[in-house]
Amino acid sequence: MEKTAYIDNKPFPVIAGETILEFVRRNIGREVIPTLCQADNLENYGSCRICSVEVALKQDGPAKVMASCHTPVAPGYHIYPSTERIRRLRSNILELVLSEYPPEKIAPAPGMIATEFQRIVAENGVGEVRYGHRIAGYEEDRSHPYVWSDLNECIKCYRCVRACDELQAEHVLGISGRGHNSTIIKGLDQSFRDSPCVSCGACVQTCPTNALTDRYSTKTLDADRIIRTTCTYCGVGCNLEVKVIDGRVRGIQAPVDGETNRGHTCLKGRFAFEFYNHPERLTSPLMRKNGVLTEVSWDEAYDYTAARFREIKEKYGPDALAGISSARCTNEENYLMQKFFRIVIGTNNIDGCARVCHAPTAMGMQWAYGTGAATNSIDDLYRTGCILIIGANPSAAHPVTGARIRSVVESGKPLIVIDPLKIDLARLAKYHLQINPGTNVAVLNLFAYFLLLEGLIDEDFISNRTEGWEDFRRYLMSLDIDELERVCGVSRELVRAAAIEYGTAHAAMEFHGLGVTEHWQATKAITLISNIAMMTGNIGKEGCGVNPLRGQNNVQGAADMGIQPHQGAGYLDVTNPANIEIYNSFYGTQHPTKPGYRIPEMFSAAGRGDLKALWIMGEDILQTDPNTCHVRSSLQGLDFLVVQELFMTETARIADVIFPASSFFEKEGTFTNGERRIQRVQRVVEPMEGTRPDGQIVVDMMNRMGYSQPGYTADIILKEIAGIVPFFKGVKWDELGNNGKQWPVTEDGEGTKILHTETFKRGKGKFHSWDYDISPELNEHSGRFPYILTTGRLLEHYNSGTMTRRTPNRELVTEDVLFVHPHDAEIKGVVSGDYARIFSARGITTMKVQVTDVVRPGVIYTTFHFPDAAINFLTSGIGDEFTLTPEYKIVAVDFEKSHYGIFKRAECRSDLKNA
Repeated sequence: MEKTAYIDNKPFPVIAGETILEFVRRNIGREVIPTLCQADNLENYGSCRICSVEVALKQDGPAKVMASCHTPVAPGYHIYPSTERIRRLRSNILELVLSEYPPEKIAPAPGMIATEFQRIVAENGVGEVRYGHRIAGYEEDRSHPYVWSDLNECIKCYRCVRACDELQAEHVLGISGRGHNSTIIKGLDQSFRDSPCVSCGACVQTCPTNALTDRYSTKTLDADRIIRTTCTYCGVGCNLEVKVIDGRVRGIQAPVDGETNRGHTCLKGRFAFEFYNHPERLTSPLMRKNGVLTEVSWDEAYDYTAARFREIKEKYGPDALAGISSARCTNEENYLMQKFFRIVIGTNNIDGCARVCHAPTAMGMQWAYGTGAATNSIDDLYRTGCILIIGANPSAAHPVTGARIRSVVESGKPLIVIDPLKIDLARLAKYHLQINPGTNVAVLNLFAYFLLLEGLIDEDFISNRTEGWEDFRRYLMSLDIDELERVCGVSRELVRAAAIEYGTAHAAMEFHGLGVTEHWQATKAITLISNIAMMTGNIGKEGCGVNPLRGQNNVQGAADMGIQPHQGAGYLDVTNPANIEIYNSFYGTQHPTKPGYRIPEMFSAAGRGDLKALWIMGEDILQTDPNTCHVRSSLQGLDFLVVQELFMTETARIADVIFPASSFFEKEGTFTNGERRIQRVQRVVEPMEGTRPDGQIVVDMMNRMGYSQPGYTADIILKEIAGIVPFFKGVKWDELGNNGKQWPVTEDGEGTKILHTETFKRGKGKFHSWDYDISPELNEHSGRFPYILTTGRLLEHYNSGTMTRRTPNRELVTEDVLFVHPHDAEIKGVVSGDYARIFSARGITTMKVQVTDVVRPGVIYTTFHFPDAAINFLTSGIGDEFTLTPEYKIVAVDFEKSHYGIFKRAECRSDLKNA
């Protein structure tokens, strides 16, 4: 059969499934056929008909007019994209549209490039409009900090509505009225600010006119340069196109060909960039002189820091120094930071923010599979038969992944949510197991029990690819189901139904977040999730797997680079002599063999006087780490504290030396997202005067300490990383392209989308059995403090809010609030808008109340984005049994209506030493 179609009588090969539009664009270019209602990242709509072409079944045969955007191309088609008949048709369509379009806005605004519509009008030679003008006269809407509308320019292509429906799946925009009177409405015909809009900006980017714009006029900016880079916020790793004018970032859009985000991004990635040149940026090194932080030169700061490090090392030994690195920094910077401490100083005292988030994921999955990373790619959502989300709120913390999940669920895929909170996605879930906080192990054991009881196990997979199954099977059959049901607070029949849904799917895909890992039994829970995937054969194939939703942009990469005290670069165990030989040979010096301090152990060691110096790169531990009163006391026990930061954070205020760092816009390197995708971070603008990239600072300090380290460029450091990290062996800066590669990357440059397809890294997958154990926090304090406080994130802000609070995001959410169930609100006599005084065994703080059924009775919830709330004055030092990851999700508290009715600053309790 003929596999050829023709464009203006020239033959071209046909690819099955292509539309005529795609066929023509692929073979002779995008500009040949204009479109208005069509967008590459939306479903084809076929309403505007400006993409029409003539199609004949033979050369010079009778031709029909067809809309090319949704008509499949077929072999033998003769396509004529620009005949006189088609040109007249397009001109007439545009003339009709222009009859309702403000004539003064047909030309681009001064200094701006043409919108898509303006360009099409100009290219298609529309002359005088013969139809009577009818301009609606809508008022502009600039109520929102970012997204603005002037619906007088709306051409009724409805791309905005479809973007809201298909990309973000929020359904905020709609169409009201018919014919000439039809218009776009927001929410219940509200302003953007009052509507449920989540500010993603997808509608603005897709709109072909200026009916929808943003405060930066991004799409019509006449940029000097457009630079592709990777977002610095969450672990999704969205691709961004940054528009630069006169050396300044002026706007950001999402490239449609970005594999991680498909032309979409959240409000942080698209709009929250003004922090980078905020007037509060640190722009000079600072040293504490006579108790006051004083501006000094880089040379003085480097020389003093190097001298103090040498002095402490010589007097107390290398283990008296430690470093805390950052997931906000690149792979290259994290690699250099661990190299500094291991090779220059001679200690394994290096850790990072994975300690306070996903360290249990790494350890639990390493125990089960041999590799502590996501097994699959996010794109597998479109090939799964069931989605299981445990302890994660991707709509807020990983917004683009959350939107994709929502879209897939709305298309009919069943969703199971296991979470104490009624998260956004729980409202779409087929099954929501709203467990008591801290009972993940109990509910996962119950879930696995019903999989076994219902015969939903993959015997072949278990027998061929796993070990320890018989012990786990016997353990499951010995469980006290009544007790597990009581503990987790969810009906066994609901758990059974959810297990059947998961177990009967042709492929089931699991995602988990900090609601699993920030618990006393976190590592145990991770191994049980791994068990569930193995016992059903949901590993090593498309549409399934165990997939951690990494909290920060480069949590995965920081761990890959060796930012943990027990494993060096590439996860090589530092106590294994064979690994030490590899390191010694590579670095040409002795690598330390004693596991170092984890972050909580650093605090204890500082309190004891064993740890003398600490260098913190890009972390505000006085804001982000638990039990602030204990952390502050510990840091005050140090002899020397160095902080490397963008802003004067709470931690920086108590430092002896501050190095002012450059933002991600001002540096180059790579980030590794939650699906193991190594992507380029490209320098967009020059570093702000007085600042330096984190990697350059570490290189400078290495050389100041007498170690010869080549200058900092991404290419140089990546080559070094590829020489020691096995799964980076084939990674090269100039071969990463726009979409990066998923590790492991083979020596010939081939990436890996799915792990464990034939064998596990450890050989056979291992089953583990664990009993549920109540958190020591509740065992010790629930009598005095009967409520459970749990914590999470908001969509609008990021972690401690250091960056987003210095953008217009602060206009959308101005403070952290306390969620209280209506039943508890009635008992405590509080209503929404009141202030409540919350207290634990460690501290006291005050927050505004919001009464909501998002939480269960007996549970209260808040976020941690604003320093004034100081929620970590309340949290405990209890951590996961194996990794010490803090238990942010379980805090025994009580609360009462504030006697003052106003906000009061947080404080440590007088009995801190006994807490």
